[in-house]
Amino acid sequence: MYKPTAEPTSPLPPAPASTFNFAQHLMALNAGRPNKTAFIDDVGTLSYGQLFERVQRMAASLQALGLRREERVLLLMHDSCDWPVCFLGALYAGVVPVAVNTLLTAHDYAYMLQHSRAQAVLVSGALLPTLRQAMAQGGHEAAAVVVSRPVGDLDDNAQDLEALIAAHAPMPQCAATGCDDPGFWLYSSGSTGRPKGATHTHANLYWTAELYGKPILGLSDKDICFSAAKLFFAYGLGNALTFPLSVGATVVLMAERPTPEATFKRWREQQPTVFFGAPTGFAGMLASPALPAKAQVALRLCSSAGEALPADIGERFTKHYGVEIIDGIGSTEMLHIYLSNQPGRVRYGTTGWPVPGYQLELRGEDGQAVADGEPGDLYIQGPSAALMYWGNRDKSRATFQGAWTHSGDKYVRNADGSYTYSGRSDDMLKVSGIYVSPFEVEATLVQHPAVLEAAVIGMTDEQGLTKTKAFVVLKAGHRTDEAALKTFVKERLAPYKYPRMIEFMSELPKTATGKIQRFKLRERDAAHTATEAAAQARS
Repeated sequence: MYKPTAEPTSPLPPAPASTFNFAQHLMALNAGRPNKTAFIDDVGTLSYGQLFERVQRMAASLQALGLRREERVLLLMHDSCDWPVCFLGALYAGVVPVAVNTLLTAHDYAYMLQHSRAQAVLVSGALLPTLRQAMAQGGHEAAAVVVSRPVGDLDDNAQDLEALIAAHAPMPQCAATGCDDPGFWLYSSGSTGRPKGATHTHANLYWTAELYGKPILGLSDKDICFSAAKLFFAYGLGNALTFPLSVGATVVLMAERPTPEATFKRWREQQPTVFFGAPTGFAGMLASPALPAKAQVALRLCSSAGEALPADIGERFTKHYGVEIIDGIGSTEMLHIYLSNQPGRVRYGTTGWPVPGYQLELRGEDGQAVADGEPGDLYIQGPSAALMYWGNRDKSRATFQGAWTHSGDKYVRNADGSYTYSGRSDDMLKVSGIYVSPFEVEATLVQHPAVLEAAVIGMTDEQGLTKTKAFVVLKAGHRTDEAALKTFVKERLAPYKYPRMIEFMSELPKTATGKIQRFKLRERDAAHTATEAAAQARS
């Protein structure tokens, strides 16, 4: 039987009352600051007073649409002031918002609609055509579709969010939800390629704020927070809603992609004090000729998650701005970060130390704890773990093992108690902070009429970031090129999933039984990279 080692832990903050509604909790915390700016988006601002009035009106609107306690509502929206209104409004009403990635395809949303059995959809107007395609493909027609700006043309089944909210008086009393009641869902893609619905409780949001947002980041009502990670991510949800609203801070929201130029624009104009990003984004910003000078920004702290932060990126950023990047790891299943560097205690190249309130273990293949310096599978114990994957008992049992959550990551514990990332336990790749299944990309490539076989691996670029690379075997007598195949994949999958490099081969390495040996491709690619580096050094 497995026996946990004595990982040091700290006493937990007081648990919330057994009857607990997170939206109501935030309202109580901010009752004394109705005129303080809560959110700034691309078109305007929302004070705390305006936010919570709209939250109560949104809750009443959902009830008027016929939604009952614990029924799901799909939340398919770009980041704007309407997103927290819809999310918190659903929580306040006891309805379960299912926040989904805005970068997916109609096929993905068709599955999510069926799987969640969402009774309504809250959608940005720009995404309405994709939603309509999803409903047509999946055969699941939500009872109501509520459209946020830009509204555009609406049919009989769609309503304008602004008009709906204005038509209903604030719901005076929140639903009497409990700490362990289902609060919301976030989808996480697994090795099968099918997204899994992680079911989180109302109290999970509370715990991430109490264990990470307040003590580790040290957020206060004087901060202005800006997250490159969008609200539909577990990481972004904490950065741009849970944490700042738990202390009365102000949040900058941005609907567009977080390019360096778009990020710099907010840094200069809104003067955020805390920025939340990912390694790919930090690398792109440091490489940009438009990188603002230190005197142009008000940053006091930065956070990174989604993939391991290369030490060089952290060191160069700190040298330029005099600001630390607090690198950490969290997951959809644990809701936010449980292993992290800390202000004043940053060791670049590592993911830092366990967040107080969480217990970590590294286990070998035999299920026993491994010694320091040896890689092991990472398990986490803490109060923010999801209840389960909805409708997926096998995956739930594999991930949520009693009080422990199996992360699927491999780590090494160092002599000073910090942890260094060793990679995923399976073949999943993390590109720009988002998991990509190589099997899904391969299956798409072989749909091309010229492609016979394909294998996809992760390769590390010169900055230490993971990029996808495809090895392709063409059919006899067929021709195509790298650009054409990239376009082919982009047209069929979410944009971030296309392979950044494609190499054509006469055959793929395989076992005697015909299985592709991806490890040989990784070894081959690493050897080729080493040879090129040696040649450059000689020259």
